[in-house]
Amino acid sequence: MKKKDITILLVDDEPDILEIVGYNLSSEGYNVITAANGADGVKLAKKHKPHLIILDVMMPEMDGIEACEQIRKSPDLEHAIITFLTARGEDYSQMAGFDAGADDYITKPIKPKVLVSKVKALLRRYREEEKSSNIVKLGDITINREEYKIVQDGNEMALPRKEFELLSLLVSKPGKVFKREDILDTVWGNDIVVGGRTIDVHIRKLREKIGDDKIKTIKGVGYKFVV
Repeated sequence: MKKKDITILLVDDEPDILEIVGYNLSSEGYNVITAANGADGVKLAKKHKPHLIILDVMMPEMDGIEACEQIRKSPDLEHAIITFLTARGEDYSQMAGFDAGADDYITKPIKPKVLVSKVKALLRRYREEEKSSNIVKLGDITINREEYKIVQDGNEMALPRKEFELLSLLVSKPGKVFKREDILDTVWGNDIVVGGRTIDVHIRKLREKIGDDKIKTIKGVGYKFVV
């Protein structure tokens, strides 16, 4: 992945931080988006799906801890790396950040070159996680996300794209109930207007191919993949 294809979201209420850090990361070739508060940061994260999110802890409207918690609730941001900007000695903020779902923290003040090195290290972690998550094996089913391929009991099968993406979403967190609205948003997005029956049809087709016992319906809520 080239630097120009990597999106970094920087969220901080200090204009100087946004300008200096944003400039240094942009100069490295990254695509940088900025927000001045946690609420706007969450909106931009859901819209642009950044690879790396840098969050300040103390911000107006919504602090970094709450913003991190909101971001982690979005299924399509599960692989985003989140790091906090914390003042030196803010041990409580660091602990709260990890509890909220952060991957790391950067202590302020930090020299621009050191920050860039830290960001590079974090992005290497993202690429390693992305690579390892391309192949998922659950029970008798193996999913290769990179090749859009499903293998069950040694038999390879081809799935239409939306069926594949739906199955891939469900197996990303076995046992988790994915709400219908989250499935529609993640698999279909805003590309086309579809109804709830669309999900039901695709679920039925998946069950015909991989077995009725793999996908469980949670009435009035959504679906989950069971092993």
